[in-house]
Amino acid sequence: MRRTSGDAEAGTRYNEVYNYSLTDPEGFWGNAARELHWYRKWDKVLDVSDHPLARWFTGGQTNICYNALDRHVLGGAADTPAVIWETTAEGQSRTISYGELYREVNRFAGVLLNIGVKKGDRVALYLPMVPESFIAILACLRIGAVHSAIFTGFGVDAVATRIAGCGAKVLITADAGLRRNKAIPLKAIVDRALEKAPVETVIVIDRGLTDITMKAGRDHYWAELDKEKGEDYIEPVPLGSHEPSYIIYTARETAGPGGVVRDTGGYMVALHNSMKQIYDLRKGDVCWAASDVGWVVGHSYMIYGPLLSGVTSLLVEGTPDYPD
Repeated sequence: MRRTSGDAEAGTRYNEVYNYSLTDPEGFWGNAARELHWYRKWDKVLDVSDHPLARWFTGGQTNICYNALDRHVLGGAADTPAVIWETTAEGQSRTISYGELYREVNRFAGVLLNIGVKKGDRVALYLPMVPESFIAILACLRIGAVHSAIFTGFGVDAVATRIAGCGAKVLITADAGLRRNKAIPLKAIVDRALEKAPVETVIVIDRGLTDITMKAGRDHYWAELDKEKGEDYIEPVPLGSHEPSYIIYTARETAGPGGVVRDTGGYMVALHNSMKQIYDLRKGDVCWAASDVGWVVGHSYMIYGPLLSGVTSLLVEGTPDYPD
């Protein structure tokens, strides 16, 4: 953790902030929420009228994609690196600025809208650790679609269960992912899973790693859709604080995976605040979460947290111990 003026002073400051959060939670979280963009300010910070359930920022409207991208681009940070992608197996690297990510997210949001995806629709993702995973997730958030990312370590049955469980209309995948310099055929797994849990549309990223079997009328290449249906700008959809941002499933298989639904307002504010209060992230920092986009840590601390904070996220495809 970064210390700027001595451990004692930092500890005192922490205690002050912590005590404030306990003695006046509505004041504390209200101030945290004001650091972000809202289309409509909340009526109440915390509503516990349906105890033990709680609703945060009731009446408020916001959009996580706007806060993760537009806010920084409009604030003059378009050239700041948003994502650094490394793939250990191939030795490839790519740096994407906030401005570039903004443009690609808008284009893919246009693709989703033009193939019939609308607010509230479910979009499943079975993607490797590639920049398109960021783009697809943020594009869903931009138009109010609810994404559900599936860990690529899962096999046919687990993938089918999660596709059916979230009621996916569209599935986004790639020909393959790379692990220890071996191509894992994701599209082939998807094809078998869709025999049990069909969707209307499949979007495929062709990385040139494996042969792909495409089903006419259902399957489409990402690059072709981008050319045919991508748009330069898509207006973000204001979402109520309580509306879902994504669904993520637990790893349990004995009793069936449990779908966890994240809201929009409360999740965004808590996550943005944690990057500052817990991780001390500041402009110019680079953040690496040794997780996967298919897990909750990947969602929170690989994608949303760093981008909401305007810092750079390191996205690594491969394993920490390969190559040596």
